Amino acid sequence: MNWKKMIKRSSSIAIALLFILSNVFAHQPDQSYLYFKIYQDKIGGTVEMTTKDINEALGTTIDPSPYFKLQDEEIIKENLPQEWQQYAPQLKEYLLSRIQIKNGNQALQMQFTDLEILRLTKSVYIMYHFKLNPITEVPDNLSIDYNVLFDKNDIHRGLTIIAHNWKAGIINNESMSSLIFSPNNTSQVLSLTDSSMWQGFVALVKLGMWHIYIGIDHIFFLLALILPAVILKRNRADRLDIKPVETFSSALWYILKIVTLFTIAHSITLSLAALGYIQLESRIVESIIALSIGLAAFHNIYPLFSKSEGIITFLFGLFHGMGFASVLGEKGIEGEYLAISLFGFNIGVEIGQVLIVCAIFPILFFLRKKPIYKPILIYGSIFLIVASLYWFVERFFDVNFLLDDYISKAINKVFKIIGLK
Repeated sequence: MNWKKMIKRSSSIAIALLFILSNVFAHQPDQSYLYFKIYQDKIGGTVEMTTKDINEALGTTIDPSPYFKLQDEEIIKENLPQEWQQYAPQLKEYLLSRIQIKNGNQALQMQFTDLEILRLTKSVYIMYHFKLNPITEVPDNLSIDYNVLFDKNDIHRGLTIIAHNWKAGIINNESMSSLIFSPNNTSQVLSLTDSSMWQGFVALVKLGMWHIYIGIDHIFFLLALILPAVILKRNRADRLDIKPVETFSSALWYILKIVTLFTIAHSITLSLAALGYIQLESRIVESIIALSIGLAAFHNIYPLFSKSEGIITFLFGLFHGMGFASVLGEKGIEGEYLAISLFGFNIGVEIGQVLIVCAIFPILFFLRKKPIYKPILIYGSIFLIVASLYWFVERFFDVNFLLDDYISKAINKVFKIIGLK
């Protein structure tokens, strides 16, 4: 097939398909929080939701933009703005209908008290404090039914965190989740007798895997790395001369090393961002992540580095790590469980990536000597380049294409059908 015709045809296909790309899935936390503070004879806590999620849940039109914190400002808590007070009764009623907490068979009442906001760069959390009644003695377990926003958003997750439990040795914890609620897992038991470090670690591993699966830009970057994994290294002179690898194990081992290098790179910047040592504007980070997909895909067609794809992988992995940082928390990750939370999340990301490789690589290996492989490599790479430019325009110029919301709902339905929700 003529090279120019191949590019023209693949570009047409890419443009036709690019509407499946929705910026809804690019590092949007889509998480609400249920914090508990356990004392000797009482239990309190806080429900935290973004104004975006509250608008979706209640049908309100709260505009958080006047309260976004400036780049150099500290993250602080403030009293609820006066103009938002009108939404308090509606929010209280919604939370009472969506969260039920029991001590054994005894239902506990959530007595909501004061409201605060947490101002972030691109979002504002509303924090609704509560007390549990009646509590005369702290139980060993709490049974929790949590169904916040799941009927509106299939990718939403509810994180339960024990912020304080002196008996269990937990002080000032805002980083280790004990439970993660999802649309198909709305009822769970929270242990109050120990710190549940293993349970929290497993929860963060699952969260890391989940954010790989809903992070379509990360999946596309991985796909750009996997596509050429079944052919021998090429240079610019022989870029169209595709020579398939002979052994399955060596090629698989190579791509797994590349993926692990990606994990190491994003783990570095994720940790530095979580610790507050580095901070870049989200728009810039997300734009660079978008471009990284296109560059990696362009390298498949016209090799940029003759020695190793590891250069591209590591360099852009650093920026992907800053993107992941928004998942764990512009809200602020701190406390003694920071290290185990970061470790668990990164392990989850790595597991998710390896599973994607194991699903795609055998198919490519089987096709590597067949005529169809070359078009897959070329068309697939050009599609990724077009997708990269699509995302870059959205993110850098802060625009939202009209079909995004419709495509988001369609992808949510796919998640529901396959059970990944």
